[in-house]
Amino acid sequence: MKQFKAFMNWSSGKDAAMALLEVRKNKSINIECLLTSINEEYQRVSMHGVQLNLLEAQAKSIGIPLEIISLGKNPDMETYNKLMREKMLKMQQAGFTHSVFGDIFLEDLRQYREQMLGTQGIKAIFPLWKRNTKKLVEEFIKLGFKAVVVSCMADKLDKSFCGRLVDESFLNDLPADVDPCGENGEFHTFCFDGPIFKNAINIKQGEIIYRSYPAPNSDTGNTPKEYGFWYRDLHLIPF
Repeated sequence: MKQFKAFMNWSSGKDAAMALLEVRKNKSINIECLLTSINEEYQRVSMHGVQLNLLEAQAKSIGIPLEIISLGKNPDMETYNKLMREKMLKMQQAGFTHSVFGDIFLEDLRQYREQMLGTQGIKAIFPLWKRNTKKLVEEFIKLGFKAVVVSCMADKLDKSFCGRLVDESFLNDLPADVDPCGENGEFHTFCFDGPIFKNAINIKQGEIIYRSYPAPNSDTGNTPKEYGFWYRDLHLIPF
């Protein structure tokens, strides 16, 4: 059987973990790299706010090399796209033909990814596409995965959700307008144990902080001028 060289777009969260588990069932796809974008100034995973050493611990436990895209503090879309095109060209030159994502139902995001990759002849794969998000997160829990909420939208979830384990109790407490997988960006997670890991990532929780970011086109209509997020810091406990 012919095998295709692929990289996993690794966010450090639950959906990426489920997508990796799912794509490994396809024997023609060989995941040889975890690719993650990092805020260069803070050395943390973009949007999730997870420290780089935790990301490195995940990659070591999973047994797949980690590749980093360094982003500036607040890159504009033009700069981001330029960096991504340069990185995709390097991946293509290194023999990668496929890229795996944990996206579930955001059509515009899928189209953007496919267009960006298509310019370099790389095919996008979405193992979780159109899955029922409630059933998907319930399966995540049933399979023995463990994840903690590391960030959430302040206008959707209060700060008490930051640091909570993704379990049945968490799902029952989510407001009706919040997707069970946080697919609309309502919350992000850090996955620290489960069937893709050789050993659990030992973590301890730190402080909760609030950060706000300018909203795009905030000067038009009723669009808010900024978006606020709660972040729960996590620290790696060495073995």
